[in-house]
Amino acid sequence: MRNIHFLISIIFLATFACNSKASKAPEVISAYNVLNRVIGEDHAKKFQLELVVKDSLDYYSINTEGDKVIIQGTSSTTLTRGAYDYLKNATHSIISWSGNRINIPDRLPQYKTTVKTPFKFRYYLNTVTHGYSTPYWGWERWEKEIDWMAMHGFNMPLIAGAHEAILFRTFKKLGLTDEEVLQYFSGPAHFPWNRMGNIGSWDGPPPLSFFDKQIDLAHKMQNRMAELGMSPIVHAFAGFVPEGIQRIFPDEDLRELGWGGFEEKVQILSPKSALFYKIGKLYIEEWEKEFGKGEYYLADSFNEMDVPLSQDPEVAKEELAKYGEAVFSPIAEANPNAVWVMQGWTFPYHRDKNGDLFWTPDRLQAMMSGIPDDKLLILDMANEYNALFWKIPYSWKMYKGFFGKQWIYSFIPNMGGKVPLNGVLDFYAKAPHEVLEYKDKGNLVGFGFAPEGIENNEIIYELLADWAWRTESIPLPEWIASYCKSRYGAFPTEIKKAYDLLQESALGTFTDHPRFRYQFRPTEKAQGTVDDSENFDLAVHYFLKASDNFDNSLLYEYDAIELGTQLIGLKTDEIIAEATALEDSPEKWVLYQKAIDNMRVIDRLLASHPSHQLEKWVELARDYGDNDKEKLYYESNAKRLITTWGAGVNDYSARTWSGLVGDYYAERWQKWLDAKIAGNDFDIKAWEENWITSRWENRTKPYDHPLNSLKQMIQKLEKTE
Repeated sequence: MRNIHFLISIIFLATFACNSKASKAPEVISAYNVLNRVIGEDHAKKFQLELVVKDSLDYYSINTEGDKVIIQGTSSTTLTRGAYDYLKNATHSIISWSGNRINIPDRLPQYKTTVKTPFKFRYYLNTVTHGYSTPYWGWERWEKEIDWMAMHGFNMPLIAGAHEAILFRTFKKLGLTDEEVLQYFSGPAHFPWNRMGNIGSWDGPPPLSFFDKQIDLAHKMQNRMAELGMSPIVHAFAGFVPEGIQRIFPDEDLRELGWGGFEEKVQILSPKSALFYKIGKLYIEEWEKEFGKGEYYLADSFNEMDVPLSQDPEVAKEELAKYGEAVFSPIAEANPNAVWVMQGWTFPYHRDKNGDLFWTPDRLQAMMSGIPDDKLLILDMANEYNALFWKIPYSWKMYKGFFGKQWIYSFIPNMGGKVPLNGVLDFYAKAPHEVLEYKDKGNLVGFGFAPEGIENNEIIYELLADWAWRTESIPLPEWIASYCKSRYGAFPTEIKKAYDLLQESALGTFTDHPRFRYQFRPTEKAQGTVDDSENFDLAVHYFLKASDNFDNSLLYEYDAIELGTQLIGLKTDEIIAEATALEDSPEKWVLYQKAIDNMRVIDRLLASHPSHQLEKWVELARDYGDNDKEKLYYESNAKRLITTWGAGVNDYSARTWSGLVGDYYAERWQKWLDAKIAGNDFDIKAWEENWITSRWENRTKPYDHPLNSLKQMIQKLEKTE
């Protein structure tokens, strides 16, 4: 009997020990930490997270037992995604950039499901997101974004990885001076294009102290992503070098590349150069000395640029193969387990003067020919562009499943961080199913999205995040109903009608660059490109008509402001068009003034929206400065990117933000109009430069009751039509 009791005790202790270890597994702890930060400890305690062994691809299961929601998952991000699945589908809660709505009742709703993703990687971000959205984020904002990634189940973000700081060290080791290296760098908001060799020292360099801050932030990001089992993509050396390199290597063969109308050319090493290999290897060694072993390294040598090739087609293929080997070989030498990542945007985008694709299948295959299949990962970023804008075959069809290499199916739902609603929801709901069914898709390993700017068009990102965990098309009517219940708390008839009409207007059309006419210079002959259909107008009216159902819903109010200011912007464009058609006269000036007054109303309305404020953008930039001079530099660099940008890229970002609409767009029109009426000249470019380089302070006063003010403004505009 004593032996039986002893045996039972041993079994109990062993079972307890196993359960205890499981509950304290690092993956489980890191997942709980995310829940604690996002939904609060009291709500997080309602979840019981359990790590299970993965057979091939990630999966999670959800089951409700009494006062616990039991989530079993194969990794930290599957556990957090499983928790979010329950929050969304069982309690109609949501986690979004503009705010969270957590709606967990005391009595937990019953919910049971098992979900397995068809994708090894759930990929997120774009090289240029780190210009248009994140260039001056500190750790507080990055922590929130990494939590957002985890809750939505992403495990492969593309990040900056302190690229400039490590490149600075690398060039210094070659013998370049601080000044020679600094002359290579642009301003931080323009770093993404500096990394891809599109631009040189434009609006740079930053103070030396910026690089130390880069390193500190990158450590925090890398550590958190490691805790969550993420596989971040970081930058490698792509062949671009400072001009000063020829002081040390006078015989080096440098080739010039140009982009975007910039006079300054960028120097790239020849693919035959031993220095290409030397720098590439040294860079990886420096990066891994600082951060530990990496695995996925991004290097793009010819983004939207002509490749310096021989005229002989066969020799050109050999040169392309050499470029591929020149980028990959030093990465592999420094880290045999590393994978070279390249962005696939430029392949369908880049056309020659005759309109023919530069990157023919033969050329692309040649560049990849020397790379083992498992050591190259292609980010096929813009599937909606192929289908809806360029109207050409998908890249994965043109390039034969990318010739056996690993690749990720992705979208670019946003260009430049523009705010207007834009994109075909029905396409996003259905399109990925086609690639899963395609028999020659090759080594498809992931799904994701690569927006140029985030914190906009939130419905699209929520829809696509769900796609990462499916194999079948999303039934859009049911999904939208659930989305609205989660975001607003209800789905009344008026909201249904609004979304039906949005799918026939702004969310049923794809525009490459949706901009308002008022966001262009008054002197430019430009047309607005934001959807201006009658259905959008009706959609806004139905949406606002539903306001009585949402007395305490901030997310409803935010979306109402976004929709309403988009409609006012369209009506403002109509007034500008009417004025432009007239000969110079008092009537013409009155119409222009009316349009400017509308812009100022838009500015005040947006002051109540959490995501669309210049003030936050400026504050983040200024926080990087250690003194007044540095603060003004960072502020100016941040403002330049979203306004004049540089060379021929002016007004590309076109944000409808409070502070920007009132103090930049409206004020630019006002100065121009006042000069026209007075018969004076107005140096618009000088005014823009002064605005960019001067200290900006927020003067916009939000409305006390923005929703009421919005409705009154729309009614006023309709009466005067």
